[in-house]
Amino acid sequence: MYARDKILHSLASGQDPHGWRTPVDCVRANELCAAESSCSSRYRTLRQCLAGRDRNTMLANKECQAALEVLQESPLYDCRCKRGMKKELQCLQIYWSIHLGLTEGEEFYEASPYEPVTSRLSDIFRLASIFSGMDPATNSKSNHCLDAAKACNLNDNCKRLRSAYISTCSKVISATERCNRRKCHKALRQFFDRVPSEYTYRLLFCSCKDQACAERRRQTIVPSCSYEDKEKPNCLDLRNMCRTDHLCRSRLADFHTNCQVSFQSLTSCPGDNYQACLGSYAGMIGFDMTPNYIDSSITSIAVSPWCSCRGSGNMEEECEKFLRDFTENPCLRNAIQAFGNGTDVNLSPKNPSLPVTLPPKTEKSPALPDDINDSNTIYDTSVITTCTSVQEHGPKLNKSKEHSLCFSETQLTTDIMPDQKTFVDQKASGSRHSARGILSVLPFLLVKLAL
Repeated sequence: MYARDKILHSLASGQDPHGWRTPVDCVRANELCAAESSCSSRYRTLRQCLAGRDRNTMLANKECQAALEVLQESPLYDCRCKRGMKKELQCLQIYWSIHLGLTEGEEFYEASPYEPVTSRLSDIFRLASIFSGMDPATNSKSNHCLDAAKACNLNDNCKRLRSAYISTCSKVISATERCNRRKCHKALRQFFDRVPSEYTYRLLFCSCKDQACAERRRQTIVPSCSYEDKEKPNCLDLRNMCRTDHLCRSRLADFHTNCQVSFQSLTSCPGDNYQACLGSYAGMIGFDMTPNYIDSSITSIAVSPWCSCRGSGNMEEECEKFLRDFTENPCLRNAIQAFGNGTDVNLSPKNPSLPVTLPPKTEKSPALPDDINDSNTIYDTSVITTCTSVQEHGPKLNKSKEHSLCFSETQLTTDIMPDQKTFVDQKASGSRHSARGILSVLPFLLVKLAL
């Protein structure tokens, strides 16, 4: 029983107890399994085991246990998918054929079926600079949200797919049906899956200092069709609906994997990777769980799916926890603000001889040109006032009593959000002076030890 429980836990969490096998995509893993008679028969057996209503009874069966033991040595065990890959849906169906039965009804957070993200925001900034040919010195005068639309219109693919979703989502069907949400969502998915992040991120996460700019940012996904509805469903009901669809379930699991708050990291994000979190957020747009900005406030950044926790009954605590992962998520909020400020975290390696953590470097994002006409009249005829960009400051470090490093929000986000609440400990800033004192006497101590 212990061995079976260990296998189930490993499958459910997406962990590889061996730690050595390089994952392949699930389509390829299925082909490899099908070519081996032992794997193929065990895979069919496992799917039959997981098809039963009483999963605990089925998984206690010796034949089911044997199937699990064989499959943990096959490529199917830890296969993953790539977002936007040619056979993405097929890949995800294969992935969940194993993991769905092992996690359903048990896990608040599900492991992502997608390959880990290794790129960083700084990579996006470099690509944007190459494509736009802009001068970083113009950043302080730029209207980021308007510039994002202009830059998109300079790229044929971005302009075509953006115009397509705006047209589809803005088309009124009848007096009682303002749009075709299904087609709108499909057009949005095509845009965010097929257009490079250096264009889509600028539309979604542009920084603003006035309300008209923030409203333009909120209107990016045409929320009247893609987001809003007559009534807000319960968030747990919305989550359950999302989990009935392999694509939606996968994107939600990916969001939780990459944006789940980590108190052991510098930025509150897993692996201090803003890019992974923002990509997972964008990946949910065009599904039932589509998130968006709650309002056009410039003093705070809050996003949420279109849902509430009314009618949760005895599940209200779980519902509120689920909703807070969007509305009060310091990882997501810091990531959005960091992109708007053109900064990223570059963690310098620690010096083995001196146990002192070096401060991260920052990279500035050059601004988009402000002398290009935005020709997308369907979208850009709204009244837009100047959205001046913010003055950039590099992130600074605080060292807490537990020796963990955090950004203070004001340091992360500069003066664009003066009244915004912070999610990090502000009491630890004084320890920087202690660190300087320790470093100043360190050479003397080393000499003493040598003597």
